[in-house]
Formats: sequence, C-alpha cells, structure tokens
Amino acid sequence: VEMLRSCRMLVLGRSRVLPRVITTAEYHTLLVPALNIGDRRVRPLLRNCTSSLISPGVLANGLFWERHRKGGYQKRGPSPSTIELIRDGLREIRQELILMGHEWKERLESDPLVVFRPGEVDVVFGFNQQDQLDRWIVTTDSDHGEGYSKAKLELSSAGYGLFHGTLESRVPIDGRIKRAGYANIKSQRIRKSFKREAHYDWGQYNTLVLRVRGDGRSYLINLGADGYYDILWNDVYHYVLYTRGGPHWQIAKIPFSKFFLASKGRVQDNQGPVPLNRITSVGLSVGARGGHEGSFRLELDYIGLEFDPSHQEEFAYEMYKQPKYIVAT
Repeated sequence: VEMLRSCRMLVLGRSRVLPRVITTAEYHTLLVPALNIGDRRVRPLLRNCTSSLISPGVLANGLFWERHRKGGYQKRGPSPSTIELIRDGLREIRQELILMGHEWKERLESDPLVVFRPGEVDVVFGFNQQDQLDRWIVTTDSDHGEGYSKAKLELSSAGYGLFHGTLESRVPIDGRIKRAGYANIKSQRIRKSFKREAHYDWGQYNTLVLRVRGDGRSYLINLGADGYYDILWNDVYHYVLYTRGGPHWQIAKIPFSKFFLASKGRVQDNQGPVPLNRITSVGLSVGARGGHEGSFRLELDYIGLEFDPSHQEEFAYEMYKQPKYIVAT
C-alpha cells in the first residue's frame, strides 16, 4: 500500500522525492501482482512507476544491473520509422560487403606477425590525416549538461592531431552535479562487417608507445576492456601520461603491467593484468581537479605497440588478499 500510494503521488506530481529502494520480497508481494491486473489502462502506469521506484543500478539485495552500455549517457531521440531503417540499411550494406571482402582477404592471406624485433613500434593509431581523426569521439562535461568545458580534436598547422580546449570546474546550478571539468577522446569500437563487435589482440606486445607534445599537464590513458556481461561493461585500465611543456616531442613508453583496473572512475579492489586479447578502445582524458582549470593542448603523432624483451614484469601491484583456498587466509 505504501509503495502504490507513493507511486500515485509520484505520477500526480505531488511528490518530488523518490521513495526508498524496495526489497526483493516487497517487489514480488506488492508490485508484481499489481502489474498483472487486468485493467490495461492502469498497467502501463504502474510499470512506469516501478521503473522509477527501483534503481536500475543497485538493488536492496546488493545485486548490480546496468540498463545500458553507456550508463545513462546514451542518445535519446525519436525512433526512426520502418522506411528510414530500410533506407539506412540499404545504404550501409555496400560498405559492409566491402569490409567483409577485406576480412576474407586477410584471412586467406594469413600473414600474422611471428617475429617482434626489439625497439620496433607498430603504429595502431595515427593522427596525420582527417579520416584518422574521424575515428575518435570527443566528449566533455558540457555535452551532457554537466559542466562548461569545451574540447576539439583537429589537425594542427604542422599536420598532427591536436587535442585542445578549455576546462572549467564551474558546476551547473541544478542540485545534481557536484564536480565538473573534464575532456576526453576515445577511439571508436572496432567492428567486423555487419556491425559485429571485435577486439584488439595485443597479446604479443608488452609496452604502449605514444609520441606526443604536451603542455605540462598530466593526462590519463584509458584502455577499454569491457566484457560480455553488464557488470563488465565499464571495465577500463588506466595509467597516467606525464607531459612536459616546450617545443620538443616526447616518446612515452608505458608497460602494460603498470595499468590498474577501474570501473566508472573507481579503482577496484581486485586487480590483475590487462587482458590484452580483448581491448575494445583507447582514450585520453584530462581534468580540472586540483585547480587545474584553463586551456590545455596535447599534440599527437601516433599511438603504437612495442615488444620489449628486457621487461619481464607481469603485474606491478601486489594483492594482499589471498584466495580462500590458501591456508591461513
């Protein structure tokens, strides 16, 4: 009765505060029978209420569930009509067939790398042409109405990729956002033909190489490794890219063993090596926390991979919590 009364007040606009998160027992004993009532006019109303009453991120029993891969930041717009879907599908099918031809050609040639020479960098992402920059997505807090930062990724006058903009930590006065001020670039998800998701397989390498020209700020490198299940959608491995100001380029070599696991910006307790056989994206982030507001500028030449035989470390961080089957734990 309490839940249905709160639902009614919420729909009528008389309550601006959501009720508490209900337990699983309350959901099955109160709301499920109400959703199965015969009145078709009331059923959609109650379903909308339950979607507001139950948090999609965390339930009272401690289970986690993600509604969408982008965690609430997906684009919301009108659904295309059937005619538009057919028209767009016919427009895309030509490109998908060309991509499928490239896949079969690569499979038939079957010419993988078997020897990795020390010091040789295999470039994965270049930043010297506009079509290479189009494969990256630029986001800031202002894109979602959560701040006032601005950023762009474009070709510089010297012909390199230039990630630049302005960071502002000013928070919108909406009572919802507590911190603001970030900018990010992220590579698009690698896919096979007909929109099939794929992964980068970097298992033969152990070092990430970046040739950059920075402004003295610290940037965060993000290696996306989201898995199949919803609890793994936001798995990202991070490490800091320290830049120096001045006119000179720098080559940063970062072993994969130095990266640590986080999810939605929170460092996880259980750490482990980067799964190099299922990397989904690469990104760079910059923030305004600590009074680092103002303009930023990072020039990029390439992001590549290297095999360093002198680096034998598998994982840089020691886990003090042992598995349960170990004695005296």
